[in-house]
This record gives sequence, C-alpha cells and structure tokens, in this order.
Amino acid sequence: MELDLQCKNHIRGVRDTIYLLDGKWKTIIISHLYYIGKMRFMDLKRQIDGIASKTLSKELKDLEMNNLVIRTQNNTMPVSVDYELTEFGKSLHSIIDTMGEWGIKYRKELWQATH
Repeated sequence: MELDLQCKNHIRGVRDTIYLLDGKWKTIIISHLYYIGKMRFMDLKRQIDGIASKTLSKELKDLEMNNLVIRTQNNTMPVSVDYELTEFGKSLHSIIDTMGEWGIKYRKELWQATH
C-alpha cells in the first residue's frame, strides 16, 4: 500500500519528534520546565526522581543544542545556572498536556482493572 505525500510527511514529522524527545528523561525534563518554569540545575535534579547529575547534564545539553532549552549562567558566587524552555520548547505544550491527560486516564483504567 502506497502512502500519499501528506501521510508520508506526517509520519516523518512523528519520527522527527520522537527522535528529538528520545530517551527516558527528555520529556520529563521538558514537562518540569513547562509546568514549573525556569529552574536551577540542582532544583531540577531534586524534582526528577532517579536522574543522575551526569544524565541530567547530558540531556539538558541535548535539549539546548536542539533549541528547546535556554541555559543562562548567572554572575553569582558560586556560579549558578538557570534552565528554561525556549519559545520553540514551549510549543510542545499540547504534546505535554495530551501525554499527561492520557497518562492519568491510563493509570485510572489500570487501577480499575486491578481493583
């Protein structure tokens, strides 16, 4: 079955989005920055259960490289760094909201099925 150009482009867009958000942590990091707003590295680390500092640092660098997160180094002693979503990162709001709504429904369905 041959897909038309519109379907091919849509599938390519889904693939690109999944590639960009790939991994266990990127969507969780984006969600925290979306719902909470600008955060310092250690505050973000404390918010995300189970993430190692090295992993958080790597994921934030990837998100920054892909224009989803802005890193701002503050002139404080000691130096502190803030992270926040770019306007492009904020444009993921509908995806984040939809994932959250779906996850709530899924958890409810799972709970009802087991109780």
